[in-house]
Amino acid sequence: MRVLFTVSDWFGHWSAMVPLGWALQGAGHEVRVLCAPSQADALTRAGLTAVPVLDGWDMAFQGRLQNYLNAGKGLWSYPEPPPHPVTGQPLADLADFDLGGWFGANLPALAERARQSTDAAVAYARRWQPDVHVHDLVSIEGLLLGRVLDVPSAIHLWGPAGTDEQEPGLTLVPVDMSKSFERYGVGEPGFEQVTHVIDANPASLAPAVQGAERLPVRFVPYNGPGAEPDWLAGLPERPRVCVVWGTSVSEMFGEVSFTVPQVIEELAALDVEVVLTLTGADRERLGELPSNVRLLERVPLHLLLPHCDLVVHHGGAGCVMTALAAGTPQLALTNGVEQRLNADRIAAAGAGLGLPNAGLEAGAVRAAAAALLGDPAHRAAARRLREENDRRPAPAELVSVLEELAAARQPATVGGGR
Repeated sequence: MRVLFTVSDWFGHWSAMVPLGWALQGAGHEVRVLCAPSQADALTRAGLTAVPVLDGWDMAFQGRLQNYLNAGKGLWSYPEPPPHPVTGQPLADLADFDLGGWFGANLPALAERARQSTDAAVAYARRWQPDVHVHDLVSIEGLLLGRVLDVPSAIHLWGPAGTDEQEPGLTLVPVDMSKSFERYGVGEPGFEQVTHVIDANPASLAPAVQGAERLPVRFVPYNGPGAEPDWLAGLPERPRVCVVWGTSVSEMFGEVSFTVPQVIEELAALDVEVVLTLTGADRERLGELPSNVRLLERVPLHLLLPHCDLVVHHGGAGCVMTALAAGTPQLALTNGVEQRLNADRIAAAGAGLGLPNAGLEAGAVRAAAAALLGDPAHRAAARRLREENDRRPAPAELVSVLEELAAARQPATVGGGR
């Protein structure tokens, strides 16, 4: 069986798909991953075969643009304007970025790049003739192939956000810059015609999937390659708190969102051991660290969290789901709409708390961390989520489901015109 993955230009959007790719390959099936060149090395390190023929919007730019648009609708939490959508530099005023003028000057080039990308995806599918197709939630090429390929196709969720979210400011349907759906005669972009959704959320967190058949699977975390540190083998003398802060936060929300110094100061005042994972420019923003803080770089999160009593993070789906799989209580300091959604669903399950990162009050992190560490109910709820996850079908079991879907189809063709 040939299985084609199609992914967007962001590690966190496709990392949840990696264990399924391993399971498919382990069962003797061929897997190819349509991606942008920027993702090829990371996919190769993950043990999957990348096909770097896609080209589209940079995801950091898309995030900043969405924040700019949300600010215009009153959905921006900080008193300062969001960063410039193109440069990422601070804006003094929303009017300092001419959205209409920028699109007028750049839309033709963006549309041409998008046309080349969607056409490359269809051309490769025609040549390779997959039996099954899987794509992430915001891949426009994946959504298009789900319409034009005459094979079973499924969206693979990356976290608690589903295909039928109604949160104001949360836009998950990808933008069709080149009008590819019109060109191929398959309607308009949207999730209404999605037939299958691969969902790794425990039933108590299951998001709405807009009428599609839900294919349950266990969440098996993949946070990139890395070695397990020796010191993790021993039991900590004090509760261990892990702080995770992705570089995407500062990229998309600006330097005002970098509250790590406050977080570290307040956690260090507790009788805990703090493990801080930080990379890139964010490391340079740190001052001198307290003696009970250990700074790490590029240690996979799934190796750390089973040895931690609490994780403090920015609400990203990768952190949320990895902590869920480890049974670790969570404190999410959220900026964007999806991050708040993730935090709210974990909090509703009793396995954590969420705080807005904007206007983070002095003492708030310390108080929330103390509450999560001091109340065994949170640990019990986190353990229940882990046990729910452990009872779900392993990726290897999902392989047989995809095999059955492929066996029930007609011979593969790619339809549609230009």
